Amino acid sequence: MSAAEWCLRQSVWTSLYERIRRQNRRPDSDDLLQTALMHLFERGVEGIDHPEAYVLRTARNLAIDRARREKRVGFSSLDAEAGIEPVCLQPGPERVLLGREQLERVRVAFAALDARTSRIFLMHRLDGLTYGRIARTLELSVSTIEKSIARALAHLALALMHDGLS
Repeated sequence: MSAAEWCLRQSVWTSLYERIRRQNRRPDSDDLLQTALMHLFERGVEGIDHPEAYVLRTARNLAIDRARREKRVGFSSLDAEAGIEPVCLQPGPERVLLGREQLERVRVAFAALDARTSRIFLMHRLDGLTYGRIARTLELSVSTIEKSIARALAHLALALMHDGLS
């Protein structure tokens, strides 16, 4: 079974998210989960006895790395009097092309989602609504909302990875 198949078959998305959120107490817990799952997709589940524990440990390590990086990298503005010129912030042409290709893959993959899943995903990611609020608005269970968002994330991630590997 591939990592993607394992992720799509799981009914523990909420459990993973909540455990990561409690463990790390970071506002980017959903990003940590998504990145940890991307690591699992890239590695595959072969040789991993407990994929759920692997995802949790990966997310914890990512949170530690991010915390260290945030401590180490201080945010400061460029001082015009010091004569420091900012580096060109425009991406290069190859980065622009890669970004356009990735955006198209995500657009096509998003269009393939069913209407309810895409609506739930947009309500959460773009409108910033909580799972509970979406559930009340659409008169669905919170579990249905969680599974829909997990399904959308897995579908979009697989679309990016599959096209990126071929």
